[in-house]
Amino acid sequence: MPDHSFFANLIWQIADLLRGPYRPPQYGRVMLPMTVLRRFDCVLAPTKPKVLAEYSRWGGRLDGGALDARLNRAAGQRFHNHSPLDFEKLKGDPDNIAQHLDSYIQGFSANVRRIFECFEFETEIEKMQEANILYLVVSKFCDVDLHPDSVPNEQMGLLFENLIRRFNELANETVGDHFTPREVIRLMVSILFIRDDELLATPGTVRTLLDPACGTGGMLAEAQNYLRDHHRDAQLYVYGQDYNYRAFATAASDMLMKQVDHNGGGDSIRLGDSLTEDQFAEETFDYFLTNPPFGVDWKRQKNEIQSQHDKLGFAGRFGAGLPRVNDGSLLFLQHIIHKFEPVHPDEHKHGSRLAIVFSGSPLFTGGAGSGESNIREWIIKKDRLEAIIALPEQMFYNTGIGTYVWIVTNRKEERRREKIQFLDARDLWTPGGSEDNKRRLGDKRRHIAAEQIEEIVRLYGRFEDSERSKLFDNADLGYTRVTVERPLRLRYQMTIVDKARFLDACPYLLDDVQAIDKALGREPAYDWNATWERIAALLHERQSRWKKAEQRLFRTVFTEKDAQAEPVRKDGRENGYEPDADLRDFENVPLKDDIDAYFEREVRPHVPDAYMDRDKDKVGYEINFNRHFYQYTPPRPLEEIDADLKEAEEKIVRLLREVTE
Repeated sequence: MPDHSFFANLIWQIADLLRGPYRPPQYGRVMLPMTVLRRFDCVLAPTKPKVLAEYSRWGGRLDGGALDARLNRAAGQRFHNHSPLDFEKLKGDPDNIAQHLDSYIQGFSANVRRIFECFEFETEIEKMQEANILYLVVSKFCDVDLHPDSVPNEQMGLLFENLIRRFNELANETVGDHFTPREVIRLMVSILFIRDDELLATPGTVRTLLDPACGTGGMLAEAQNYLRDHHRDAQLYVYGQDYNYRAFATAASDMLMKQVDHNGGGDSIRLGDSLTEDQFAEETFDYFLTNPPFGVDWKRQKNEIQSQHDKLGFAGRFGAGLPRVNDGSLLFLQHIIHKFEPVHPDEHKHGSRLAIVFSGSPLFTGGAGSGESNIREWIIKKDRLEAIIALPEQMFYNTGIGTYVWIVTNRKEERRREKIQFLDARDLWTPGGSEDNKRRLGDKRRHIAAEQIEEIVRLYGRFEDSERSKLFDNADLGYTRVTVERPLRLRYQMTIVDKARFLDACPYLLDDVQAIDKALGREPAYDWNATWERIAALLHERQSRWKKAEQRLFRTVFTEKDAQAEPVRKDGRENGYEPDADLRDFENVPLKDDIDAYFEREVRPHVPDAYMDRDKDKVGYEINFNRHFYQYTPPRPLEEIDADLKEAEEKIVRLLREVTE
């Protein structure tokens, strides 16, 4: 029996018919829905007469869900088609192929019709008809036997995944939002299930997995493939949600074609924005696997998310904090953690595990007190963050930036409690877009080979300090942001110009200013506190009472900062100084350090007059991956550099001679 690759290549060849009216990145708009249509046609063929008989009997008496349910039972599937047409009959009337194909699609049950609406396939039918290729495409697909006897469900899933991957690779300029390289998914899945062999090997085990940004369903498919290869008796029910219509249609088609039954036939793939239209609001899951869009803003959802944060706090999904509006990655993380299964083994609730792909931004963006830092603090203090794996750059189809896999869970094994593992896999890569395609694919120039995935998984499982793996206590990622102040130093001096400026604003204080000028003179004074005490005494004698605003204006006009001046005491008191905002600085003191000792050791020797304002302390958390894996490379000796320069100069001179001779 031919395998899935044979049929995938057969369908791939049909795509050549689209050349001209379609560009290669657009082939998937036709080929994916046509593959779905042909598979459904073959699956439903044996029960077609029974469905048509039931429709003839009940079509005028039932409608909506009741009719669909009855006809689905007649078809023996979670969908049906009550049109008298099929692919063979569609071939019989070339002149009316467009109308008949549309009528055939309208004969499906509501769940399938919705899929083709999301594919926007009606538009593609019109386009192919205008280009005179619709009949050819339908005829060619009619020759492809996708009946379950020829292509079992497991093979059909692999066939469809193969096509999705190929067409997504063609469309790499826009597909990064919802397509993750297969080898990255394999790595994530391997680590997601790494400690669950015993649990998954238990007879009758049923586990659930959600991808709230499922795209075309690649992660869901790979998770099922893993369990099929390693724990064939375990059942993994996968669920997904996506806001992109075509991606939703592709993923939903994949689930139907595999005939994966969930919740008695309920929809496992749902359409909508996970942040504002949570289609799984009341459900928890055992596993989560996702790659939310990198750096996508959430301006459109801001009002609803902000309202939930303010009103519900931790009773809602976004209690830990809100990141800046230009990147919603950490919103997805909170959304998922809200759906974690609690840990109650006696109730067969074993907690949850999450593998999620992020760019570098969620690691460190936002200082102490920011929404991002507060979210990181919440996750780490709750002991949810298990590990972070740095992937090679140039791994994804529409971006060359560095990416990281976060492993988050509420059921760490004992040795990992209060610990976080950093794993540096940035130099574990092989040139080429994939193992079976060595050319670059858009920005994707590298892939992780199977043996490299195994090496990363081994390093993860060992949980040891090494060149590539670093272990940290949770508190190691936290710090206190301490405000370091230096005293304000002011020099007083009255000049004719400044005097005129002040009197322009307060002409009614002329007599007082004249008295001050006479008493203090025009020489600079380097102690503002003593100077103001003399001025205040003089004003008291004159029975003049200046308002606070007038006092502030006087100091602003007649003083300048001077490093040689005495510090200005707060409100004239002996203890405490006014800070100089221009000299203000901050120190991030590790949580494990004594702040006073750190200050005396790291700050005081360099800035003797500095002091700390502890009322402004803020705790922050950041994940500075590069700092922990930085390796100092000493510069080359000057002799070597000079020798290279001399050799280059001689080569240039030699080339110039050859040109002139």
